[in-house]
Amino acid sequence: MRDNKIKLSSADRIFVSINTLFLIIIMLIVAYPLLIIISSSFSDPQAVIAGEVLLLPVRPTLNGYIAVFSQKAVLTGYANTLFYTVISTCISVILTMLAAYPLSRKDFFGKNIIMVFFTFTRLFGGGLIPSYLLNKSLGFVDSRWSMIILGTFSIYNVIITRTFLKSNIPDELYEAAELDGCNDFQFLGSVVIPLSKTIIAVLILFYAVGQWNSYYNALIYIRSKSKYPLQLVLRNILILSQIQNMDELAGIDLSMQARLQGLQDLLKYALIIVASLPILILYPFLQKYFVKGVMIGSLKG
Repeated sequence: MRDNKIKLSSADRIFVSINTLFLIIIMLIVAYPLLIIISSSFSDPQAVIAGEVLLLPVRPTLNGYIAVFSQKAVLTGYANTLFYTVISTCISVILTMLAAYPLSRKDFFGKNIIMVFFTFTRLFGGGLIPSYLLNKSLGFVDSRWSMIILGTFSIYNVIITRTFLKSNIPDELYEAAELDGCNDFQFLGSVVIPLSKTIIAVLILFYAVGQWNSYYNALIYIRSKSKYPLQLVLRNILILSQIQNMDELAGIDLSMQARLQGLQDLLKYALIIVASLPILILYPFLQKYFVKGVMIGSLKG
């Protein structure tokens, strides 16, 4: 049988070998810290303090995760973040599609002026104090709407979506649908959205990850602890507890200090895994759409 493999020259083989080695090194640089965090979250606290965790868990234990989920604030924060992420992502995707579709149409009057205003907001902002006063007047202070509405509309995502629609939805398709009596909303719902599953998956990933990791709006606008998202709960546990422990450890012997420090480190690693796990599970299913979305954004449109 004829060999259909492409024969590489000596220079190509050297390049491929160096490139493969370089990528393996980069992968190890990225993966090793993640593996250490995972292993440390399952290891004995004293082993973590002593630096014995190098690759795999040492004297495995679930005490860190038991301590995390025994705190009611963490469970409440999880529920709040899931609620904020799902609702905010749905609203964000709908608004982005409704904005990007008319901007992708050649016959939409004034689209260039609208894009100038959209782009202007990416370059200039009012600042924290005007934003706070505006949101306070709208009743968003200590309201769940501050986590759902604020940040739901991204101009960058609108530009990506507009570019995708211009590249993949030809005008001839709309003209054919118009001859069949299809209006703009029917065309958007029956034709555009089914053909835009790729970009919708990209938008879901972008908005969901951003909302899941968001804590700044909650730090500024949320007052009630029952409305805290998970990231703000973790911040309070990791940062504020360190300040409190400094006073608590002042009158304790060294062995007790070591045990408390070990539990704190174990809690820290477990919290990182707990907070990152949903996104780590979601990302592999949307990775190919994520890469495609980034490439779409690199095209001029």
